[in-house]
Amino acid sequence: MNYLHGLELWGERHHSRWLDIIRVGLGIFLCYKGISFLFNMSTLIGLLGSTNMGSGSFALVLIGQFIVVMHLLGGFFIMIGLHTRLACLSQMPILIGAIILLQFSSTENIASQELVLSVVILALLIFFLIMGNGPCSYDSMFHEEEKRKAH
Repeated sequence: MNYLHGLELWGERHHSRWLDIIRVGLGIFLCYKGISFLFNMSTLIGLLGSTNMGSGSFALVLIGQFIVVMHLLGGFFIMIGLHTRLACLSQMPILIGAIILLQFSSTENIASQELVLSVVILALLIFFLIMGNGPCSYDSMFHEEEKRKAH
């Protein structure tokens, strides 16, 4: 626990303002993917169904809806900088599942592009899990208000 707290403090001290632009872009992209999955739910369910997990169609619809909601909420929280580490942590299982799913996908050209994109997004999520919100975020704004009220 002490190591994790030290890693969190290190991330907060070494976070540049330009990294906030990347964090906001990551949040916007995750929201975009959530909206894209929402409008193409049949494609997402078809991709999930092609894995032969033995799940019924209702379970696949629930998984698809879960992915959409988590991308929209997590992307929004990452974008505004509110509980960024928790939002990144909640996105990681989805991206790891996407990477595994794309490994066994039948369409090679699209799958390879999406695979590279998923790996990059997962790397950014791990990066912001370590680095945290940054100076331009709602969490930082709340901490500054608390410091002002304490004085």
